[in-house]
Amino acid sequence: MRRAPTASTLVRMITLYHATKSRSSRFLFLLEELGAPYTVKPVSIRRGDGSGKADPENPHPHGKVPAIKDDGVLVYESSAIALYLTDKFPQADLGPAIGDPKRGPYLSWLAYYTGVLEPAFVSKFLKAEVPRGTAGWVVVEEAVQHVESALSKSPYLLGDRFSAADILYGTTFAMFAGSPLMPKSEAVADYSTRVVARPAYARGLAKD
Repeated sequence: MRRAPTASTLVRMITLYHATKSRSSRFLFLLEELGAPYTVKPVSIRRGDGSGKADPENPHPHGKVPAIKDDGVLVYESSAIALYLTDKFPQADLGPAIGDPKRGPYLSWLAYYTGVLEPAFVSKFLKAEVPRGTAGWVVVEEAVQHVESALSKSPYLLGDRFSAADILYGTTFAMFAGSPLMPKSEAVADYSTRVVARPAYARGLAKD
């Protein structure tokens, strides 16, 4: 007769609050890369075309995605989730640990994504001038040039080592490929193609 699993043997599932074709889609990719146990909770969000609405079942403070819950712990914002998950699953080697020389660059790329790259794209989309003297971000062309400079030396942002930072950047560049918002860069285009060619991306896409 089989014994019922005890509390210590139960696997705690991470819940991803997800809306199709949104910023949460890339976390299906990351969770697949990590081999993490997770479940997807579909939620509605307000879309750019005016459709959709905030979902009361979504714990994100502004009704956006991504957000995750892990044993009752809520984490939201892309860079925070990426850091939290790669620290939680170090065996996947998708985020340098404390003490690793690449930890500093990894944290910098995560912060740069949220603090510089995304605002740069939003500014260009809204045709809003970036106040160079006061803004913490720059125009898209300058941000992409910075990424291109890093990729001129290596295949990924941390050198030869693929990380969760590449998931954030690579999927963003792939999404904007061919868009007037995206500056032309062969190195960045090759990079985004390399990132989304990974099997975990296809597995995540199938669940989107």
